[in-house]
Amino acid sequence: MRIKQISVATAVMASLALTATACNSGSSGSSDLKVGLSLSTLNNPFFVQLKEGAQAEAKKEGVSLTVTDAQNDASQQANQIDNFTSQSVKSIIINPVDSDAAGPSVKAANNANIPVVAADRTVNKATVATTVASDNVAGGKLAAQTIAEALGGKGTILVLQGTAGTSAANERGQGFTEGLKAYPNIKVVASQPADFDRTKGLDVTTNLLQAHPDITGVFAQNDEMALGAIKALGSKAGKTVKVVGFDGTPDGLTAVKAGTLFASVAQQPKLLGQLAVENAVKAAKGKKVDTTVKVPVKVVTSANIAEFAS
Repeated sequence: MRIKQISVATAVMASLALTATACNSGSSGSSDLKVGLSLSTLNNPFFVQLKEGAQAEAKKEGVSLTVTDAQNDASQQANQIDNFTSQSVKSIIINPVDSDAAGPSVKAANNANIPVVAADRTVNKATVATTVASDNVAGGKLAAQTIAEALGGKGTILVLQGTAGTSAANERGQGFTEGLKAYPNIKVVASQPADFDRTKGLDVTTNLLQAHPDITGVFAQNDEMALGAIKALGSKAGKTVKVVGFDGTPDGLTAVKAGTLFASVAQQPKLLGQLAVENAVKAAKGKKVDTTVKVPVKVVTSANIAEFAS
């Protein structure tokens, strides 16, 4: 009997420890409000910062936030959303691996009357309470203007695209194409996906340089790919070839400061994460939220790097 009592006591203590860890908040007022956050990947500094912003806001709001990493696998993410739905969380935040593939699992959450907030990327063919994202189209246009001015209005460039099927890649590409129309003497000689990944950015740029060794610019749809391109370019980066990235990550800002990255269209991932949680909590409580929440972007160059770099 003594052994059984110890076992029960141990189980109760373990349960209490798990509960305390799950809540991880300074306020007990809303700690029974559970929110699930599924990120496309945590193997990217941008989404690590988004997670940090989300966790800070959850602590401030006094809600329990569970964060999962889909590891860029759409089917794994679908399972995560389905699990959140079956656990009856009060709201779900999804940063989709693929905007189309996310639809069915988000629709299942809709059917269970669980509001869903899309973060950084939209969800297609399902209903979301709101989409919290940077203005990617405007950012793409700014990137086009920036690289055009850096090249004096003429030159040949490579474009490194993000993960196919993501709204971020589509919208940044759309904005860049629209922005470049004002500069007819700049030609995109090759455009290829590198999946928002630094190593792939290196590999794709290395391959494209074999066919196009005399390019004068590179636009990468995120800083990770831009940093890969810089490595592939070697001594040309920042000198004969101007590279423009997107995100304003710490490594990207360091490269701007060093002069190898000409510019980055800076997002505010921590603010994005905070706003995603803030709106998820509002939606869970039945409060009105805007259909879209746009987080401003700004071009960072050597001229204004001091505003961004710590």
